[in-house]
Amino acid sequence: MPLPAAVTGLRVRWSYSVSIVLMHLLAMLAFMPWLFTWTGLVMCVLGLYVFGTLGVNLGFHRLLTHRSFKCPRWVEHFAAILGVCCLQEGPARWVAIHRKHHQQSDERPDPHSPLVAFIWGHCGWLMLENRETDNFHLLQRYSRDLVSQPFYLALERRLRWFWVYVAHAVLIAAVALAAGYLLEGTWPAAWRFAASIVVWGVIVRTVLVWHITWSVNSLSHMWGYQTFKETGENSRNNWFVALISNGEGWHNNHHGDQCSAAHGHRWWELDVTYLTIRALGAVGLATAIVRPDRNQPHAHGAAAK
Repeated sequence: MPLPAAVTGLRVRWSYSVSIVLMHLLAMLAFMPWLFTWTGLVMCVLGLYVFGTLGVNLGFHRLLTHRSFKCPRWVEHFAAILGVCCLQEGPARWVAIHRKHHQQSDERPDPHSPLVAFIWGHCGWLMLENRETDNFHLLQRYSRDLVSQPFYLALERRLRWFWVYVAHAVLIAAVALAAGYLLEGTWPAAWRFAASIVVWGVIVRTVLVWHITWSVNSLSHMWGYQTFKETGENSRNNWFVALISNGEGWHNNHHGDQCSAAHGHRWWELDVTYLTIRALGAVGLATAIVRPDRNQPHAHGAAAK
């Protein structure tokens, strides 16, 4: 399949490309023994759940994009901020691109179909300019429900979502520095501890969440099985992606029943994100949870608001 028609001249998005390369280079610092601490590793693993699962999977995807459940406004905003801390742009743009993907999945206008090429679907689409996605009209068409709200509109303006990411990294560094001094008793040791936390708990965690999210777009449109063959596109249920993404890899199930809060439909299709939504429901923080419905047509969902 050729590149989307709106990608012309192969013009590079330098801000995206430089940021992606720089973050990967910084993540290589994790191979330095001096920067390894078990606390840093634990922070990284916990961060994959707190920011990746709660922020991107639950917040950006199942709540904001597909409205798979309802929750108090403060819970919604908190989940959105956690998602912003994964450096995947603002919620409104993330939602708009994902809804466009559902509307034109694996067709030429799809922003990130791996049928163009694996690397394109994984991350290449982020690095080239696309006339259809690099404008505010995309948000007005596909995520008007969000940009009509001051909270989400503010995050999209003046790169505020980026500064939220920077602020969360600075906050983590400051807390780690103070904790390091209390634990170690010297400033050199405290700085080493803080550097470890930042490298593992912020940079490595961010890069891992990127690749986990990107794998849903790439691997889960190339390998796996299809429960909903009637979707008419190449989405797949990929057990590996489901494992590393806490349930997002049951991607064909999701394309077949887009509004369902559960992506894992069979008993063995583990979906940690859905279990989290159920847990929120048990304490009254999630209501109107949409259950799987095998009788729903594949177009069911918030694919184009």
